[in-house]
Amino acid sequence: MAKQKLSKEKPEKNLTVNIKKSTGRGSSGRITIRHKGGGVKKRYRLIDFKRQERLDQPALIVRFEYDPYRTAFIALVEYPDKTRSYILAPHGVKEGDTLICSEKAEIKSGNRMRIKHVPIGTSVYNIQIVPNQRSGFARSAGAWAKVLANEGRYVHLEMPSKEIRKVHHDCFATVGSVSNPEHRYKKIKKAGVSRRKNRRPVVRGSAMNPVDHPHGGGEGRAPIGLKYPKTPWGKIARGVKTRRRKSTEKMIIKRRKKKKR
Repeated sequence: MAKQKLSKEKPEKNLTVNIKKSTGRGSSGRITIRHKGGGVKKRYRLIDFKRQERLDQPALIVRFEYDPYRTAFIALVEYPDKTRSYILAPHGVKEGDTLICSEKAEIKSGNRMRIKHVPIGTSVYNIQIVPNQRSGFARSAGAWAKVLANEGRYVHLEMPSKEIRKVHHDCFATVGSVSNPEHRYKKIKKAGVSRRKNRRPVVRGSAMNPVDHPHGGGEGRAPIGLKYPKTPWGKIARGVKTRRRKSTEKMIIKRRKKKKR
């Protein structure tokens, strides 16, 4: 699906909300997330990630739209009762196609079903972490996961990061891959583009003092100033695990590959 086929019409007003900008500041007014600020004015599109409230109801694709809050394109779909909603646009479909969410549906790009009915080797996206809750896996542009095995109450998936994990077989997933796979080749050609995306300039940590950054300090142009990077409280920061949701670690069969330094 090429980008020039995106609709130039304004988004559905009842499917958008205004999100107040925090510019990286918390409730105390202090900066909690650095490098945030500026950006163009935009409205958030309400996306129906679950689609389970419309089981067995065919959805007609009305048009494709750009979403300023995500890398993937979105599709405006219409149900038989003329109700409209936004969904993540699948790759390879066109306007006028019909999609469906069902317990067991046809293996077609954009159809959504319980993952236990998806054949082994099929690509899926927008995968639920817990049955009947909001989807959380493989939602960015061009993303997809591969069904590897169906074992008991769990299905084995190879994630976009090459991590292999178990997902409950009653979770819903959409067949195919997310639209706009060319996003990975897009380059930011000037600083103004980043500023319009709500990103402020970033200074290298190695250019700072030790008190300001774990990489700060050192003589000359040192990559890391001290013997090893430390947090502002003096704890060693190199090699520390950053995964916070420990409750899902038991579902991991094979961890993602670490990048070579």
